[in-house]
This record gives sequence, C-alpha cells and structure tokens, in this order.
Amino acid sequence: MIVITRNGKTMVITGWRAWFLGAAAIVAAWIVLALFVFLMIGAAVTVSLFLLLAIPAFALVALISQFTSRQG
Repeated sequence: MIVITRNGKTMVITGWRAWFLGAAAIVAAWIVLALFVFLMIGAAVTVSLFLLLAIPAFALVALISQFTSRQG
C-alpha cells in the first residue's frame, strides 16, 4: 500500500499498482546507482592512467633538464 498526501488530499494506491510502482522505484534506484558506480570507476581509471603516464614523464623531463642545465 502506498499513501500519498498532497494539498490535504490523501490518495491510496493498493494492489498490483502499488507493487508495480514499488518495483519501478527499485529498478530506477538500481539504474541510478549503477550509473554512479560506472562514473566513479571511469574517473578512477582516468586518474590512474594519467598518473601512470604523467609521473614517469615528469621524472624523465626532470632528469633531462638536470643533465642539460649543468654549468661548469
């Protein structure tokens, strides 16, 4: 049974309609949760890949600049 009160009026949904609305709400919540999880996994993979490529590149640039900037 689903009870909705709006503007002082009460509407009661029972039977198969209540089951259908409940199931639809659960499916919608799962879809939203799955989208959020995929977004977070995508962000984690992107940041990890950037760091995996950027840190060695920065280290290589630092070594090259150290060797080329020696005076003497």
